[in-house]
Amino acid sequence: MQTLESVMGEIAPTNIPVLLIGESGTGKEMFANRVHHLSGRADQLLARISCAAMNPTVFSAELGMNADGTGEPANVGSGTVFFDEISELDSVCQRNLLCALPDGDAGDRRGLMRARVISTTSRNLDEEMRAGRFRSELYYRINGVCLRLPPLRERKEDIPSLAEYFLTKHATRLGRARPSVSPRTLEVFLNHSWPGNIRELENVVKKIVALGNEQLAVAELSTSAPVARKAAAVTVHGHSLKVAARAASREAERELILEALTRTRWNRKRAAQELQISYKSLLYKLKQIGFADSEVNS
Repeated sequence: MQTLESVMGEIAPTNIPVLLIGESGTGKEMFANRVHHLSGRADQLLARISCAAMNPTVFSAELGMNADGTGEPANVGSGTVFFDEISELDSVCQRNLLCALPDGDAGDRRGLMRARVISTTSRNLDEEMRAGRFRSELYYRINGVCLRLPPLRERKEDIPSLAEYFLTKHATRLGRARPSVSPRTLEVFLNHSWPGNIRELENVVKKIVALGNEQLAVAELSTSAPVARKAAAVTVHGHSLKVAARAASREAERELILEALTRTRWNRKRAAQELQISYKSLLYKLKQIGFADSEVNS
């Protein structure tokens, strides 16, 4: 995510078309908005076109063109046009858009869209082109810079910070007292696969705020945490008391670490101070309890 932010800061001030690829709920629309607001066109219109709802007539009207793709696409002006889920366009809409986009050698030729183009898709466009569902010429016009947004399951180190942000956001919006996420719920979050990505996490946190009942709000999450604890119990069964004691000690240590991280809002240095261990020791223990190097060192 830090790399994406850095690249976005470099490309936003330019006029390069941007293609954002990611699963549903990964924040593609948020990134599209950020590119626009960091650009030199921030004071101009950001026109969002939902491609899934388009037919040739409506789509051409959105672009200010005739249904056959003729005319001048002037209504989007010189701001930014955001094609949400561009892979949903049918072949006629794709052809009309291709006619409206400059190809790099067009100069100021009339009939071309002057707006900066940002597109998103949750599909694999390479596969779509091979299957003949997406025009390769259009792909190369919209793909000036391609940014892939990772799913939440690949960036679980961000979950505590995102949860804190959504708790504050929805407590303010709903006029409720801001709750906290318990270490056990945080463990559920970290073990969940999040098929709905950030949008799913936000909905769960919003439910915590609205219901005022953390346990009820997270009950429907599929998590491997209970299964893992049961498996651990089965593993130590039949072994020595020393083995069982070590397993219990590791579980207690995990709980203490998660509690400290929750209290400090995932500030690792402060958590290490509270636990009275060195920062390096905390990073080592985080790896022991299942955090990858990228998660620990972020």
